[in-house]
Amino acid sequence: MITRQFGSEVRWMLRRPRTLIGLFGLVLVPIVISFGVWTAGDESGGPGLAAIIQGNGLIVPIFTLFLSLNLLLPLVASIWAADGLAGEAQHGTLRGLLVAPVSRVRLLFVKLFGLAAMSLFAVTLMAVVGIIAGTAFLGSDGMATLSGTTLSTGEGLVRIALFIVLVTFQMVSVGAVALAVSATTEHPLVVQAATMTTIIVFQVLGQFPSLDWLHPFLITTGFPGLVDVMRDPIPWGQIGDSTLLAGCYLLIGTGLAAIRLITKDN
Repeated sequence: MITRQFGSEVRWMLRRPRTLIGLFGLVLVPIVISFGVWTAGDESGGPGLAAIIQGNGLIVPIFTLFLSLNLLLPLVASIWAADGLAGEAQHGTLRGLLVAPVSRVRLLFVKLFGLAAMSLFAVTLMAVVGIIAGTAFLGSDGMATLSGTTLSTGEGLVRIALFIVLVTFQMVSVGAVALAVSATTEHPLVVQAATMTTIIVFQVLGQFPSLDWLHPFLITTGFPGLVDVMRDPIPWGQIGDSTLLAGCYLLIGTGLAAIRLITKDN
């Protein structure tokens, strides 16, 4: 029963035009970045990953996901979360689901599973296209790291897979908070606006040294630490802190959404 619900939720999400448009937009990002770096040639240098991307196609998926994590991926997660509850409420189908003889917490976890499954699919799709486009435009002979070493192709693919998992978890955490907002309104645009405003405000607050006491509590503070997967050996400190912080947001968002659904219409 629960497996059928999970499958039905994912199929329903994949049939929505905005989902297909969003996935198409995400796929274009690594292609555009690969082409841009290829046309720029040796002038494409910069700080961090941008400094080593030329001639290292396997870096493209990590570079693309890292850039997208700041705004694009949270936006996509907020759209899916908005459709999951607020969208259902707007179309009048949520009330039918709430009066059905099915646990409301179970309904929430079905929505959360759909969000997680689509997030993993979207991130993996971007990474796969990034590998193909990066290799085609920039070539690849292993993976250069920020530590100055070069990993084999197999080791590089393992790093990419690890980064996919880490980015997906961050995306689902943002989506869980968006689900909490989605449970309180019938307007999907409100959910998207609230989520993206929060992400932008967090990023702005993170730029003020005088607010360093607040930085450990902002989910966006952990985003830059994920790039440590490109160091050799991997320093796990910032990655662990970022994942733990995202886990806290996931629990808080899911908990608030569950409380709202349980008490809805009471």
